[in-house]
Amino acid sequence: MGTPKAPRMPSACSPHSELRASNLVSDKERAARYIALRLRAAGHTALLAGGCVRDLLLQREPKDFDVATDASPEVVQKLFRRTIPVGAQFGVVLVTDFGPAIEVATFREEEAYLDGRRPSRVRLATPEVDAQRRDFTINGMFLDPETNQVIDFVGGQEDLKCRLVRAIGDPAARIAEDRLRMLRAVRFAAVLGFDIEASTFEAIRANASSITTIAWERIGDEIVRMLTEGGQGSARRAFELLDTSGLLVHVLPELAAMKGVEQPRHHHPEGDVWTHTLLVIGQLDHASVTLALGALLHDVAKPLTQARHDGKITFYGHCEQGAEMAVAICQRLRRSRETWERVAFLVREHLRHIHAREMRPSTLKRFLAQEGIDELLELVRMDILASNGNLDAWEFCRAKLEEFRKQGQLPPPLIRGRDLLAAGYRPGPQIGKILRAVRDLQLDGQLHTRDEAFAWVREHYPREDS
Repeated sequence: MGTPKAPRMPSACSPHSELRASNLVSDKERAARYIALRLRAAGHTALLAGGCVRDLLLQREPKDFDVATDASPEVVQKLFRRTIPVGAQFGVVLVTDFGPAIEVATFREEEAYLDGRRPSRVRLATPEVDAQRRDFTINGMFLDPETNQVIDFVGGQEDLKCRLVRAIGDPAARIAEDRLRMLRAVRFAAVLGFDIEASTFEAIRANASSITTIAWERIGDEIVRMLTEGGQGSARRAFELLDTSGLLVHVLPELAAMKGVEQPRHHHPEGDVWTHTLLVIGQLDHASVTLALGALLHDVAKPLTQARHDGKITFYGHCEQGAEMAVAICQRLRRSRETWERVAFLVREHLRHIHAREMRPSTLKRFLAQEGIDELLELVRMDILASNGNLDAWEFCRAKLEEFRKQGQLPPPLIRGRDLLAAGYRPGPQIGKILRAVRDLQLDGQLHTRDEAFAWVREHYPREDS
């Protein structure tokens, strides 16, 4: 079969779709349309499906494009040369013939979900039946790749206009099929600036305690997306919804414990630790994963360390204890070692800038030479703006950092953790200890090259198996 003609881009729209012509077509959209046209040329129905239709209607750039078809997985694999059967038993195949991997799914009807995630069996179905098994109306629409006509069996266009996240059919049934949908509802509402429809929200509240029956990695993925996918204000909105829906106390009880924990008013006129944390994460704007988690967890130990001395509220040790708690939380959410090590650094160091003016020049240089210092200072800035607003110490650190960099006093580290792991050193606290020692010697001018650094490491920290 020859290469299909280039797909026709949006030009004529359905009276309901509001799709507009655009020459800015991503590689993923182009690949998805090519795949759909090839399926159609072979006599099959093929439509763009799900979140990409929602985002096109909202004039947002879709992250992914999916194709839904009446062709079976076996037929899809025969029609395309490069395919990956990621879920062929559920009718899902990845096609990579045109560059980006595009998910191609067969229209299906699903039988009972026995594990709260996957159906026990699927059957071939029509597009209308397929739409009914999806999660939310705004994700249940299809788009004809040739005419750009929106095909909507579930009222998704109306809910887009009303800015509502509404479950398709019975909300409790949709949640029972996959508990993760409770977190997805929160994420969509926060990132899109929508409300959760009343009966859907009540179903979430009624089932919130069951959220921990699904894999923690999936929960962690949703939490991270809530923190990183939206602009300013969306992360705060997500965590307010997690709280009011009853989900927060089950997925992040350490955050729920912040509510009502009083702080010194001269430092924190904004209120308790929970209010402060919401103000901090409310400043996140498509942030990195580590900065977002650092912002969320920077005061996580305050509920455990709060004390009163002579009428004053204190939180002695909350940075150090918070770093340990941050590691445990990131591990529970199944985040990578690289992630939780950086988050622990941000939590542990987020108040050190206060003493920067009193530091000796060598100590200040070491503080500002730490890997992750730019993320740390961004967290510091947000932390201050969410409290008393005094940026003097932060401005001093930023100025000194730029000064040291311009003078070449903060060269890149000679070795990194991945270098030690590649050299056969085992993961663990010793890696950080070695890196700090090498960095200090580098900044003192005693080590100048990567080879010198490795020679010093081998002499002072021989591998256990050597």
